[in-house]
Amino acid sequence: MKIGFFDSGLGGLIALKAVAKALPQYDYEFYGDTANLPYGDKSEEEIFTLTKAGIKHLFDRDCLLVIVACNTASAETLRRLQDGFLKTEYPDHRVLGVIIPTVEELVSGDIKHALLVGTKRTVASGKYERELAKLTDAPLITSRATPELVPLIELGEAEAALGSLVATVRGVGEVDAVILGCTHYSLLKDGLRAALPELKIISQDEIIPTKLADYLERHEEIKSKLSEGSTRNVYLTDNSARYDHVIRELLGGAFIEA
Repeated sequence: MKIGFFDSGLGGLIALKAVAKALPQYDYEFYGDTANLPYGDKSEEEIFTLTKAGIKHLFDRDCLLVIVACNTASAETLRRLQDGFLKTEYPDHRVLGVIIPTVEELVSGDIKHALLVGTKRTVASGKYERELAKLTDAPLITSRATPELVPLIELGEAEAALGSLVATVRGVGEVDAVILGCTHYSLLKDGLRAALPELKIISQDEIIPTKLADYLERHEEIKSKLSEGSTRNVYLTDNSARYDHVIRELLGGAFIEA
């Protein structure tokens, strides 16, 4: 059986690339809901319905474990899917998100005040704040919605997206870390580090591989069922020539279908 990755667009491919590099032996399936991006300005019901459809697609493609590499879906929809859909229809399968691993990474460092940047839905959900509130000595967190970034990144306008992000960070004031609370934003991490070298940049593509490897070591009942053919398949709900180029750049010879 395979490991699946779900995202509203192409951001999750960056996470998949990082995981496949760290754990190259496994078979991977990616579902990108490019026909409906961005998720950040959708209602919770819309996000739930779309995410459920994507995860079901991955389960039907023989995925045993799915990583929801979308902060917007991880913020509210994930728990609802785990408590309902998963328990009743796929009790032996697992779905994991990216927010809790990111919070764990945040509190592991000597950080006093972090800025979270993400979609409107991620920021409005307060999920990061709620998870931090469960911990003692958690850093202060300030959140800013940056809805303009995903469309710019999807259009290949990374330079414009980076300029907007740098302006947002500088406008907040004194922080010592930035959480890139959207897997799309991982494409901006190097530019952000170059522009703001004094800040710690927390990028989810650098967190998920280690967290997933640790999860598999602790769950032999999942790990033992994963196939090891080193395949990478990509499914997009709406494909384009530009996406073909991006996927080749990120995953090399992955099989693409739409």
